[in-house]
Amino acid sequence: MQIASTAASIRWKTDFDKFVIISNFERRHWSKHSQADEDGWDIYWASVITIKQIFSPENTVRLEPHQIINHFPNHYELTRKDLMVKNVKRYVKQQKKDVLLESTPEFIPVTYILPQDYSLFVEEFRKVPVPWIMKPIAKAQGRGIFLINKLSQVKKWASSNVPAAMRQQTENYVVSRYIEDPLLIGGKKFDLRMYVVVLNYKPLQVYMSQLGFARFCNIKYSSEVAEMDNQFVHLTNVAIQKHGDEYNFRHGNKWPLTDLRLYLEATRGHAATSELFESIKSVIICSLKACQNVMINDRHCFELYGYDVIIDQSLKPWLIEVNASPSLSATTHSDRLLKCKVIHDTLQLVTPPDWDTGTDSPIPNSNQDAQPAR
Repeated sequence: MQIASTAASIRWKTDFDKFVIISNFERRHWSKHSQADEDGWDIYWASVITIKQIFSPENTVRLEPHQIINHFPNHYELTRKDLMVKNVKRYVKQQKKDVLLESTPEFIPVTYILPQDYSLFVEEFRKVPVPWIMKPIAKAQGRGIFLINKLSQVKKWASSNVPAAMRQQTENYVVSRYIEDPLLIGGKKFDLRMYVVVLNYKPLQVYMSQLGFARFCNIKYSSEVAEMDNQFVHLTNVAIQKHGDEYNFRHGNKWPLTDLRLYLEATRGHAATSELFESIKSVIICSLKACQNVMINDRHCFELYGYDVIIDQSLKPWLIEVNASPSLSATTHSDRLLKCKVIHDTLQLVTPPDWDTGTDSPIPNSNQDAQPAR
């Protein structure tokens, strides 16, 4: 296979029919790969299912030195909820043991994996009988999520009377202590979607985008038991909120990250806001370090993560989850522009000017909104 030598001869491939991806490829005057040569591509924006097939031991095809692809082979060590929890817990525990290192504060809510951690969960639940939130380990867009305040609501996932063979067929969940004091704006709960690009895990090379947004619920927040099942109060996922009567199709229930920062500076002060965003950066770095030693650091790979973070009333950030395939569907015109820019900046990072020559080079300075996270 010949390595492409000009922009026009760079060949792209994707199994995502998304405008924000394809338009970015076309604006660079790159060529779509030939159907006659399925392996004749230089950059592949692939689904996680395709990644599993490509890096499967049964797959005899090996990537060429210049080919790059948008997921690490075992990206799920960070993006599957149960594995993220395991890796983060191990990392925090190790940091606390090392007397030479500054202790890492907890940055995920108290979380257990069901059914295997059921006994530990029950012990903690009885100590502090607050609401908890249950999530299936491998679903997205708010599917399968619900709040609980009684143990009877989860016993079906961890009954000791259920034969082991049947327990293996039961879908695993994570159960986390619900953050009851989220920071509210206009009385409504929100979370942050942050974009992070990882070029390398060893050494860790990560860029945080200055782009991003806050996602708001339709209905004002309430901790009342009567509202526990109301997803429009508790879950910020656009896939859920867009079905509500109060959903705003003009702005999509979203605020740009820059607007949120201005609001916080006006209401909480510049110093507190700067400290918050530094804490968010620290949370992101720590989560990546938590997976650094288990991640297969394939040199063909990069990753665009979608981080979901909730801020509480004390301006402490909590990592909720990390998405391997953050939504690239646009709900508004401004949303499309933002996501097009995120993909543009990602491609700027992963395809430096001499990438197509097959040589190593430093990341170029360019007009982009992604900044190195240190």
